[in-house]
Amino acid sequence: MKAISIKNPYATQILRGSKNIEYRSWDTRHRGELLICSSANPKVPGMLSGYALCVANLDSTVYNQSEDVYEWHLTNVRRIKAFPVKGKLNFFNVDDALIRYPDEQVTNEEIQSPASEPTAQITMPQMPGMPKMIDNINLRVRDDLEETITKKSKLRIAAACFSIYAYGELKKSLSGIEDLHFIFTSPTFTTEKAEKSKREFYIPRMTREKNLYGSEFEIRLRNELTQRAIAKECAEWIKQKAIFKSNTTSQVVPGFLNVLSDNDQYTYMPFNEFTTVDLGCERGNYAYNFTQRLSYPMSKSYIDLFEQLWNDKQNFQDVTDQVIENITAVYNENSPEFVYFITLYNIFNEFLEDVSEDTLPNEATGFKDSKVWNMLFNFQRDAALAIINKLEKYNGCILADSVGLGKTFTALAVIKYYESRNKSVLVLCPKKLSNNWNTYRDNYINNPLAEDRLNYKVLYHTDIGRTHGMSNGTDLSRLRWDTYDLVVIDESHNFRNGGKLDSEDGEKENRYTTLLKQVIRKGVKTKVLMLSATPVNTRFNDLKNQLQLAYEGDSSLLDSKLKTTHTIDDNFRNAQKAFNTWSKWEPCDRTTDNLLRMLDFDFFEVLDSVTIARSRKHIEKYYDTTSIGKFPERLVPKSHTPHLTDLKDAISYNEIFEQLTKLNLDIYRPSHYILPSRMEKYAELYGDNKVNVGFTQASRELGIRRLMAINLMKRMESSVYSFNLTLRRIKELIDTTIESIDDYENTVGATVNLTDISDVDEYDLDDQNSDDFASIGKKVQIDLADMDRLSWRGELAKDQEILELLTIMVDDITPEHDSKLQELLEDLSNKVEHPINEGNKKVIIFTAFADTAMYLYDNVLFTFLIMSLRSC
Repeated sequence: MKAISIKNPYATQILRGSKNIEYRSWDTRHRGELLICSSANPKVPGMLSGYALCVANLDSTVYNQSEDVYEWHLTNVRRIKAFPVKGKLNFFNVDDALIRYPDEQVTNEEIQSPASEPTAQITMPQMPGMPKMIDNINLRVRDDLEETITKKSKLRIAAACFSIYAYGELKKSLSGIEDLHFIFTSPTFTTEKAEKSKREFYIPRMTREKNLYGSEFEIRLRNELTQRAIAKECAEWIKQKAIFKSNTTSQVVPGFLNVLSDNDQYTYMPFNEFTTVDLGCERGNYAYNFTQRLSYPMSKSYIDLFEQLWNDKQNFQDVTDQVIENITAVYNENSPEFVYFITLYNIFNEFLEDVSEDTLPNEATGFKDSKVWNMLFNFQRDAALAIINKLEKYNGCILADSVGLGKTFTALAVIKYYESRNKSVLVLCPKKLSNNWNTYRDNYINNPLAEDRLNYKVLYHTDIGRTHGMSNGTDLSRLRWDTYDLVVIDESHNFRNGGKLDSEDGEKENRYTTLLKQVIRKGVKTKVLMLSATPVNTRFNDLKNQLQLAYEGDSSLLDSKLKTTHTIDDNFRNAQKAFNTWSKWEPCDRTTDNLLRMLDFDFFEVLDSVTIARSRKHIEKYYDTTSIGKFPERLVPKSHTPHLTDLKDAISYNEIFEQLTKLNLDIYRPSHYILPSRMEKYAELYGDNKVNVGFTQASRELGIRRLMAINLMKRMESSVYSFNLTLRRIKELIDTTIESIDDYENTVGATVNLTDISDVDEYDLDDQNSDDFASIGKKVQIDLADMDRLSWRGELAKDQEILELLTIMVDDITPEHDSKLQELLEDLSNKVEHPINEGNKKVIIFTAFADTAMYLYDNVLFTFLIMSLRSC
């Protein structure tokens, strides 16, 4: 049976029938029988702890928005014979055989203590001076105070905050007292501001002051709209009978309440806040809410302590006037404009602490008069300003807006701002996206931003680490990488794997570490703006690795600026741990809402500080989209999984995959077969001068081999045609190499050339941007005389046989029998005959490879000609 562990006294209350709603911060889809167990801690006198107590039916769960909790509604509670259990945090399972229902009604004694630990239940009169326990369930502090507060009593309260609703609960008793002395235990309504760097553990100062009008747990009372009347009565009462003082130091003062009367002198402790929660009238977030009432002489120590604090003029400041002023503001007549501005302040006051001229964009630069700024939509302008603020404050930012929201134009506005401040800017992008960035920079007729005269440098991801050659008109051998004030990284998710790559040579430096060391850490202080619609792939570390570029790999640089209690490393580690736990839950409980509740607030603080991520729904909800127009309505994607071919007895995807896994692909690593006695020769030619830096020839070849193995799978997934081309190119290379080995005896000085091993168009954009791709095209020559050529030939022959078989099988699959192509043609025909939008027969086909695109074009063209349509 499903079981849940609940702290006492709440578990026992469910058993006794006095509680039929359990409050939880998370939701569940479980319905039906639920075993109620009491947790081992805290141990409450007279109640079983760590025992299974009863079985109840969980009928429904309801989200309580005002208190941000889920209400679990329990019915049909059946008592069982209590037995010890070891509870867990959430649900756990208990063997049904252990659950036994008693033949007779369970007595109170059976639920109060186990047989091995008998607890005497004796009713005895309250002895003078003996503490009285108040559980705020059967007896509330409010009820007890109404008995102890008499006419002409004096109240002495030390608490974190004061609520007018607590006054409302005790109004009748308080009206007859002689006076009230109240001490705020932490700085509240004081004239001196607390240090900004100080982190307060219990209740932030702003919250303490706002609690004057009701705490977060008194929302129900505020909703009754009696606030104005209560505030007016409370203010008049304070003017007559109360004096307030506040602690002005960071020293901790415990909370307690003293009642001084002619009959006795009482102390209630702990008494943290003068609110309806501590009075027992409202349910707060306490697991249990016990208060002790001490009589004289036990209360004397607290009475003397209060007087000592009250008379300390150096550390305690009179704030009575401020309290009256704030309460009076509640019932004063205010103009609508004043109410509006007060509302805005209460919503955004936390952000005002972050407003500084040091981090806000300097409008004197004139960047708002630029062409690019005036071309931006309202939501893009907000993003540009936010990015500048984050770059100035945190040194980095990730713009992760959804595809189609204009990340490039937003980044161009940021670039224009920094260029207006005479800062140098470097844009790093995948090579295939360079034309886009070059257009906005150069003096072209199709450049809409020509008048802005943007002057940033455009280089490719693959240029990082290169020490010679030309790239996009730049001589890399003479380029100073360490002089850029701002680096913009387009498609930054290509750097999500970080800087540690393992190879046979140990750790090696890749583009990520080179970028970090040579561009960001070295030279001038560099800010980093990253653009990516998919900054996270499968791990939260993907995001952390990109953020490391902003704080130069030193997390303390960012930790000191974030308002978090944990380090950024701990935040990402805890987030990943929470995600891993959530992913193992039952599908019914594995909801987005439950995941968000498991993530620490610090994690969201990090995301809010250094990232901007918005979707189309976000833009439609929070912005006026009149100038944009309505976003296109997206239909549900259709996924097809056709077979490879409709030919009988033809090869299948699984059979191809099985054959591909048998390939050694040793054609791409000839250095593996260099004789040990000849290794030194090639180490000098193709090795590295530095230890563990860059790629050795052996690691280059491993990278090429790994890339080709993955690429074969991608080519097969793309189309039969492109897969066949790649098979033939590899087979041709193997055939030529085997022929060279066989002719070696008749050839003088024969060498193996590992140059231009494959057509660049055979790789998709991700592969072309990988570190392994940098190895392709390097000129390497190895003498066959220096190789174990017979062993190498043997491995090549095995691959030759497999490739021969695959090419023969794939050759049979013509376009007429290509199931994927035929299904695509059928979809195109349906689209043309039944257009989604009337008269619109346009179709765009995306594919990762150029040869697949040509294959589709050749075959789709014929179909379109039949329909009298054009293609391009």
